[in-house]
Amino acid sequence: MTLDEQIARINELYHKSQAEGLTEEEKAEQAQLRAAYVANFRANLRGQLDSITIVRPDGTKENLGEKFGGKKPTS
Repeated sequence: MTLDEQIARINELYHKSQAEGLTEEEKAEQAQLRAAYVANFRANLRGQLDSITIVRPDGTKENLGEKFGGKKPTS
């Protein structure tokens, strides 16, 4: 299931829950989809944060992923 399909299904289940309520199976599906979406979001954010490099005024570069994110230094 693609990310767009996941979001569409999450929204569909949300609207149904507001209109008429969800079955136990739908509640479980909604929780699973939300957990997968959050995990994907966190992984993408971590990847972006790990790739940030600060260039200091003296010209030195500091990779924040190497310093804080546990990313291995590149040679």
